[in-house]
This record gives sequence, structure tokens and C-alpha cells, in this order.
Amino acid sequence: MGKTVYHSMFYGKRKNADFVDAIQEGFDTIYLRMGVRAMDPVITIPERRRSRPGVLTVLLAICLGLLVGVGAFAIFLREATYGIWDRVATRVSGRALVFNVSQPTVVDRIQRLERLETVTYTMDKVVEGDRTSAILPDFLVGDKLLLSVHGQAIAGVDLAQLQSSDVMVNGKTVHVHLPAAQIFVAALDNGKTKVYSRSTGFFVQADPDLESQVRARAEQELHDSAIAAGILDTAHKNAASTLTTLLLSLGFEQVQVD
Repeated sequence: MGKTVYHSMFYGKRKNADFVDAIQEGFDTIYLRMGVRAMDPVITIPERRRSRPGVLTVLLAICLGLLVGVGAFAIFLREATYGIWDRVATRVSGRALVFNVSQPTVVDRIQRLERLETVTYTMDKVVEGDRTSAILPDFLVGDKLLLSVHGQAIAGVDLAQLQSSDVMVNGKTVHVHLPAAQIFVAALDNGKTKVYSRSTGFFVQADPDLESQVRARAEQELHDSAIAAGILDTAHKNAASTLTTLLLSLGFEQVQVD
């Protein structure tokens, strides 16, 4: 009868070595009993569920957004006071710009303009001045000066002289009587005014006062020339136009300035 052996085969060096020895010894029958090595258990970690935002959080976010929006809108309405942004803010908010157009307020606004310079007259000419003798000729005792002058005359209306009785307000209509136009300044430009020529007789010295007297005469001629050219009428018209624009901007619909 042949030899029989029961052998359990597991993972490991010792069991495998016994199995090899049984084969080498010549056993007829070898029964094998296989075993399976236990495996480590698999640990499953459940996935953490994302928490959804609560109702309170959503409400807080909405309230915060509304506060930011209202604040930005308020700043826009306050800062949008010029040009197209003012028109947009007026259309969106329905606001209306209201002015105080009472008679004292209008008088005060006009008087703040004070000396309203509205026109400038320029003169370039040669003015002559001389010293002569009724007996002797000029080449002996004469003194002659030619002055090339450049000057400006500035005219306008002194609105500080406006009286309360000069302004009449009736609703959206205003009537203003302006003070008389006047020349504020008539002066030579010393940088551009120069002595053109000077001639003195053999027996006399140059008069040191002659040039200053010629300058004074030139300033008077500048003043007279400006009036003759209609500078006062132009100053009055320009002042009336400027004042009309101001009063219309205050909200008046009908403006009369004379």
C-alpha cells in the first residue's frame, strides 16, 4: 500500500518547505488543504455632506446687499449735480431743483457780482507834446516829443450800486434796472508805450516834465476815444446779457433787464 500524507498549504516559508520534502520522500498520494489568509478589513470613511446655508445667512446677505445699494444710490444722488449725471439723478429720483427767488435774494445775488467788467477797448496811436515860443523858432527854443502809446479802457457795470427798488419780482417774472455803465480803467501799457522821437532847440534843455504830461494827455484821449466808440453802450448790453443768463439759471421764466 502506498504512502499517503495530508498537508496543509498556507502562505509562509515553513509550510511550503514541508510540502517540498513530502514530494522528495516519494509519497504516492498527497492531499493538499489550501487556506486563504485573512485580509485586513476595509475601513470606509463616509463622505462629509456639505452643509447648506441656513435661511438666516441668506437673509443677512440680502440685507447687507440692500444696505450697500442704498448707500451707493444716496452718494450718487448727492454727488450728481452737474451735466448729464444731474439729469439722470433728477429723472431717477424725481427730485426738482428749487431756488429761492424772493426779491432780497435776487438783489443779493446780483450785488455779489460787484464790478462786472464786460468790454475792453484798446488804443494804439502817436500823441504829440511840445514847448514853443511865440517869438523864437522851435529849432532855437522849442521842445517837441512824440509818444507811441498803447493803452486799454475797461468798462462795465458796478452792480454793487444796485438798489432794492431796481429789482421787481412777480412769480416767475423778474425786471431789473441796471446802474449806468462806466469806465473802470483807462490806462497806458508802460511796457508798450515808448518815446518815438524827441527834438530840443539849441538854446534850451529837454523839459523833464514833458513826457509825463504827454502820457497824461494820452490817457485822457484813450478815455475819450473809448466813449466815442460806444464802449458804455456795449458794456450795458453785455452786462444785461450776463445778468439775464444768471436770472434764468435761478429759475425765472421771463427776465427783463434794462
